Amino acid sequence: MTQARQLAIAFAAARGGFGLGLIAAPAKVAGGWIGGDAGRPASKVAVRGLGARDLALAGGTVAAALDGSALRPWLAAAIACDLSDIGATLAAGDALPERALPGTLALAGLSVLAGAALAAGADR
Repeated sequence: MTQARQLAIAFAAARGGFGLGLIAAPAKVAGGWIGGDAGRPASKVAVRGLGARDLALAGGTVAAALDGSALRPWLAAAIACDLSDIGATLAAGDALPERALPGTLALAGLSVLAGAALAAGADR
């Protein structure tokens, strides 16, 4: 297995762990992003859905890395989701806690950069 595929698995494992956290403890994990609303039952539904999204992306990336199929589509999907999270956070403006924007830019922004770097070296 190439180093690029090993790194893609590590990247996917981090995303999958975050997804599990969103599913298991939505109020705690998403509280810094959406504040106290993360504990509301309706918000937990949406947050758990995001967690499932991250698990699906992680699973697809790992499967592709292990069976030798194309990684770029999975990495591109992860990048698109992270950019969507940044866009949604920007669109929410002042409705979110003060730390939501810098936290999202840090976490999702670094994930976009890592995904792009992995995609650039993938499938070669």
